[in-house]
Amino acid sequence: MSVDGTGTSESSTGTAPDETPARRRRWAMDTRPLRIPAYRRLWSSTIVTAVGSQLTAVAVPKQIYDITGSSAWVGAASLAGLVPLVVFALWGGAVADTMDRRKLLLITNCGIAGTSVLFWLQAVTGLGSVVVLMVLLALQQAFWGLNAPARNASIARLVPEGQLAAANALGSTVMQTGQVVGPLLAGVLIPVIGLPELYLIDAFALCVTVWAVYRLPALPPLGTVARRAGVREIAEGFRYIALHKVLLLSFLADIVAMVLGMPRALFPQLAAETYAPYGEGLALGLLFAAIPVGAVAGGLFSGTFSRARRHGWMVIGAVVAWGLAVAGFGLSGNLWLAVTFLALAGVADMVSMVFRGAILLSAATDEMRGRMQGVFTVVVAGGPRLADVLHGSAGSAFGPRAAVVGGGLLVVVTMLGLACAMPALRRYRV
Repeated sequence: MSVDGTGTSESSTGTAPDETPARRRRWAMDTRPLRIPAYRRLWSSTIVTAVGSQLTAVAVPKQIYDITGSSAWVGAASLAGLVPLVVFALWGGAVADTMDRRKLLLITNCGIAGTSVLFWLQAVTGLGSVVVLMVLLALQQAFWGLNAPARNASIARLVPEGQLAAANALGSTVMQTGQVVGPLLAGVLIPVIGLPELYLIDAFALCVTVWAVYRLPALPPLGTVARRAGVREIAEGFRYIALHKVLLLSFLADIVAMVLGMPRALFPQLAAETYAPYGEGLALGLLFAAIPVGAVAGGLFSGTFSRARRHGWMVIGAVVAWGLAVAGFGLSGNLWLAVTFLALAGVADMVSMVFRGAILLSAATDEMRGRMQGVFTVVVAGGPRLADVLHGSAGSAFGPRAAVVGGGLLVVVTMLGLACAMPALRRYRV
């Protein structure tokens, strides 16, 4: 099968058959895509930036809180970053379908790196302006919105279709690891080198990404008809989703899991009330870390599931497992049992991410992949934020544990209902 626009095939990229030691250790992480040099460069750069980006993600709210002493301002900054991310991810998806994706990645990664340098400058000069921070955050998220669709859509041009799930598992594992290691590293570094230097480290990390992207092959549009990136093209992407039920269901599966079943808004209250005997600080840290740690564990053992061909059933099963694990968490009065259930939810989330991503890359044509990834970026960014609002309100009305259990069970019922009513996802396989 051709894996890029130049006719490069699996055999010509050096990908060997499965008669390897990995075949005898199918439980371990599936590393077959790393045999392909272009994908290996892209993935290797992610290792550095996954941690670096989390340094900035910690530094911005910390600096805003230091200036204002108000969590409300921290929340407002999150919204300031969400709006441009949504707008530019949708537009960036259309752009990624009209130009060389490698070129777009170079431009946007340079933009993100430049923004990190500006973050450093305002911090090191002691400007102390929340407005400047929010503007820079909006600019950074706009560049990220343009970058993410092109980056994700490029994977299908670099690896064979049969290895898309493995490639997604590798990428997701690195990103989840960054979400664990990055904040911990930031907490250690701030007292030692100071907050401004976190921005500078992120900027240097992005230079590694720019170099890796520079060494990728050209990734121009495969079609011969020139297109533009405007509102009409964005609308075409949504029409394409509506006409292809398996794509629509892959998005709905994530919305169901994240909006109805992501309980993180209730972690502070649960730590202060239900798990207070264990120590509020310890409980809060464990609750927030459990899902990413579970996702990393799922990625490290991705060989147990990445070769599955019934991608639709894998998504359905993973979302149902997520809902059951969340409900189990809500029923747990013991902190360690609660953390175990959240870790299991993280494993299920990793499986869901892997196969939803694979479906988006394999079921969509190359000329639409950028727009599909743009919508995917919006769903991934927006779903947990909507969940925060929903669960926060439900927790206030019914109590945190009832809200968590109800949300988890609602995920199970809704996902099974969608699977029964719309068979496209059940039938999808590669």
